[in-house]
Amino acid sequence: MTPSWRKPAGMLGILLLITLWCIAIVSLSTIVGSWHWLGQLAFYLVTGLIWIAPLKPVLRWMETGR
Repeated sequence: MTPSWRKPAGMLGILLLITLWCIAIVSLSTIVGSWHWLGQLAFYLVTGLIWIAPLKPVLRWMETGR
């Protein structure tokens, strides 16, 4: 069985996604910082969880190639 290139490529893709997502959220921190604390809480809860959604197809591709 030969090693697959998909797992390292997928891992790098996931790390790139996380890095870009963090940069985008941090760039909004000056705007979000002026919001009421409940608005900040909601924003950071949603953005802290939403990045997980694109991972399912990437992980499936890494495992099966589809």
